[in-house]
Amino acid sequence: MKIGNIDLGPRPVMLAPMEDVTDRSFRLICKEQGADMVYTEFVSADALIRNIAATTRKLHISPGERPTAIQIYGREPDVMAEAARIVAEAGPDIIDINFGCPVKKVAGKGAGAGLLRDIPKMLAITRAVVNSVSLPVTVKTRLGWDHENKIIVDLAEQLQDCGIRALTVHGRTRSQMYTGSADWDMIARVKANPRLTIPVIGNGDITTPQQVAEAFDRYGVDGVMVGRASIGAPWIFRQMKAMAAEGHLVDELTTAEKFALVRRQIHESIDRIDEYRGILHIRRHLAASTLFKGIPHFRDTRIAMLRASTLDELESILSHIENDIIPRLDTATTQQI
Repeated sequence: MKIGNIDLGPRPVMLAPMEDVTDRSFRLICKEQGADMVYTEFVSADALIRNIAATTRKLHISPGERPTAIQIYGREPDVMAEAARIVAEAGPDIIDINFGCPVKKVAGKGAGAGLLRDIPKMLAITRAVVNSVSLPVTVKTRLGWDHENKIIVDLAEQLQDCGIRALTVHGRTRSQMYTGSADWDMIARVKANPRLTIPVIGNGDITTPQQVAEAFDRYGVDGVMVGRASIGAPWIFRQMKAMAAEGHLVDELTTAEKFALVRRQIHESIDRIDEYRGILHIRRHLAASTLFKGIPHFRDTRIAMLRASTLDELESILSHIENDIIPRLDTATTQQI
């Protein structure tokens, strides 16, 4: 699959853009684990033009994580065009436009998925961004605003006519937020449209390697984007990529290797920000990590882990889990067998 001159190879599996999740450290780890392309957290066009430090930091890309897309969002064509020019100077491989974020503070102000209620403005923004930069421009959006307005099949053609080089479709409407199930049949309808020539990337509810294979084999998409399932579990890309490319699973990372990646994220988060805020940032990954799933009587330890405020405290708890709790659990399981 190609986006402009960016060749992602056959059946690419990509890391979705996620606010407060896809920082440089996480992107690089996911890339090392098999992700074919990674996306930054979304960047506010308004904040970028105002040169807000917290926003401009999101533009920093490490060489090892490429190809990388920087995603921007906003509600006015001229502002989005200027933001795209600023982003282009940071040197991403692709600029992605967010027309899919459903949260009230974004969509409620007429940006993100809010533009699904104003298609002329959405198209004006897309044309303005495409015309302002030489980089490939892509779009990520949803099926429509609500169940009665699933407009994505026609909208995909209109966005293609604006000059975008690929389209990612999240298989939900804005009104669904993240509830219910993603409608992959609608994504397949977009891909099956003979008038659409750009790559179609499917997104929504992809949590297993088998679902990745189904997305390609049954629904015919050109690429698959994985979001929430990767939080706290960047190693899922190894399995997903192997299944997509070769049709079989590869060996899981060992528990020790997974703990090493968790510790790496913690240290890099602290180095990037500071100890207190770095640990706050990493809590979302710890809370979601499959590394701790299925451990019986884990509630008190989990609470302590998520309340830890210093590196020493957090490291002590992780060492206890890795060296005491999990080995006891493995021993008990072996004895039962």
